[in-house]
Amino acid sequence: MPVNEAFDHNSEKLHDADKHQLPANGFKTEEAAKNVPHEPAEKHGERPKWDKPIEFLLSCIAMSVGLGNLWRFPVTAFENGGGAFLIPYIIVLLVIGKPIYMMEMAMGQFFSSGTVRIWEMVPAFRGVGYAMMISVVSMVTYYCSLMALSIFYLISSFASELPWNRCDASWNDCFDSQIQDEADLNFDNSSDLLRSSSEVYFHDLVIHEKDNIDDGIGYPEWRLTLCLIFCWLCIFLVLIKGVKSSGKAAYFTAIFPYIVLITLLIKGATLPGADNGIIFFIKPHWEELLNPNVWMAAVTQCFFSLSVSFGPIIYYSSFNNFRHNFYRDVLVVTSMDTFTSLLAGFTIFSILGNLAHELGVEDVGEVVKGGTGLAFVSYPDALSKFGVAPQVFSVLFFVMLFTLGLGSAVSLIGSVITIYSDMMPKIPGWIINLACCIVCCILGLVYITPGGQFILTLVDYHGSSFVVYILSTFEVIGVMWVYGMGNFCEDIEFILGFKVNAYWRICWAILIPVFLPVVLIYSFVNYKPLTYTGISYPTSAVVCGWLLTAVGVSQMPIWAIIEYKKAKGTTPYEKLSTLFQPSQKWGPRNPKIKEEWKQFKATCMEKKNKTGRLNYMWKTLLGIEDCNFNRHKI
Repeated sequence: MPVNEAFDHNSEKLHDADKHQLPANGFKTEEAAKNVPHEPAEKHGERPKWDKPIEFLLSCIAMSVGLGNLWRFPVTAFENGGGAFLIPYIIVLLVIGKPIYMMEMAMGQFFSSGTVRIWEMVPAFRGVGYAMMISVVSMVTYYCSLMALSIFYLISSFASELPWNRCDASWNDCFDSQIQDEADLNFDNSSDLLRSSSEVYFHDLVIHEKDNIDDGIGYPEWRLTLCLIFCWLCIFLVLIKGVKSSGKAAYFTAIFPYIVLITLLIKGATLPGADNGIIFFIKPHWEELLNPNVWMAAVTQCFFSLSVSFGPIIYYSSFNNFRHNFYRDVLVVTSMDTFTSLLAGFTIFSILGNLAHELGVEDVGEVVKGGTGLAFVSYPDALSKFGVAPQVFSVLFFVMLFTLGLGSAVSLIGSVITIYSDMMPKIPGWIINLACCIVCCILGLVYITPGGQFILTLVDYHGSSFVVYILSTFEVIGVMWVYGMGNFCEDIEFILGFKVNAYWRICWAILIPVFLPVVLIYSFVNYKPLTYTGISYPTSAVVCGWLLTAVGVSQMPIWAIIEYKKAKGTTPYEKLSTLFQPSQKWGPRNPKIKEEWKQFKATCMEKKNKTGRLNYMWKTLLGIEDCNFNRHKI
């Protein structure tokens, strides 16, 4: 569809039935615009609401500030230019991350629905919502396996001596993690044949990792299975009353990790070698800015860090009061997310700097392990060297890990639960909640097998990392080029009472729809066979990975066909055109507010008809179109 039609091609369909004229703000009085009464949620089939706005804000912080900030961002940063990585990361955050976050929050609050029903906006794109659901299930199942590991390590931390401190007599090629001085080293610790006791403990005693998965992945480890069940029980209880209960849990899941991170940063900064670790983390390698892979890493980190294009943002904002000022929350959450990533980086690398100092290693990079290795090998290794109360800091760290995972997992599975709740409103929410938790718990068993880390890496790439580029591209195009950026901005203006400025509009209508396909094409062109710690996957695993990708992506054409068959119309053209127009269900859930919205849109349409297409297009792009709810702009 031509871009110049994207701003208003659906407007006439939205307004033809609404001929009533009201003042330019769409309300009878300015006071009415500011103080629309919030009727009980049970009336008109509306969703329940957050008890307090602060609970929504804290829930968003707990959602966005997760494990990705702790074990993904620090390693991604130092592998992609150190301090120089912050430049592409912040640019991507401003151009892609923050605008998509704003878009999804507006979508959810405006229509008060989950990621599938929200596509009453453009029924042809309903498959995007189902694809998001598959991607979220892929992510949350392995997310909870990391939480299970955190619980296992948390319980182990209550031993009189941390069990990974010293090598057992039966452990081969091992050296003690708890080394007090360099004189204790009676071996060459740079040898690839030697592993620290924390590394042996994790790979051989906790997950019983296999050398490869050519002959299968093995059976779930029984202790980790119990930890996994406990994790899903916690998630079920947090969500048992929907946002009424999860909102209360957010006071803990959003605040507690900061207390621990700051405590650990203070402790880490006082340790010998901490300054070398921090310098290693922030030292810029400017030549990396010209490396396209660095920018790819920034995009991936941005998506995972903010949880955009996965569904939780739409899910949480759908429980807001219609007039809630979500713009303020967008600024707070995206800023806190970046701050937390940096805080986690300083904390982790201050302690890893001390680890390198204790081992007599000059290059801090030699003690850094990516992914789960950072959380369950490098950091426990460093904890072993704490001279005072290492158990206390170990308990704090793994409680924090579990809390970070819980805040994100609740939002992820909640976005799946709300899809089924929208589809089956007569079934009690706790039953849907229980069913989803049981199914995901069973699916998660594959990650706590001896080959589980192989599967985690495979699913992370094929079910989440790769698919998210496709989903976000179609999501933004569907909203901004099909529904129309002009229509969308009018909806936001109707909610907030003021216009969004040119920054948001240019990102939504031009930069994101152009930049994301480039990223997607680049990822295709530069695809390399996936490996885990340098070990290649068997052909059967690679096929399963691409099947997972295909299942997610195929939801878009499948549901477009389904919607076409359901569409009303006597000719194929009429049925097809219906798919790319808002359905009759689209609009605010409250009938009174919906009627006011229709009248407001009718007023906007009348003014648009008096303006030429090109004139209206550039005015809309710059946020100076003449359909004013309120002259104040953000």
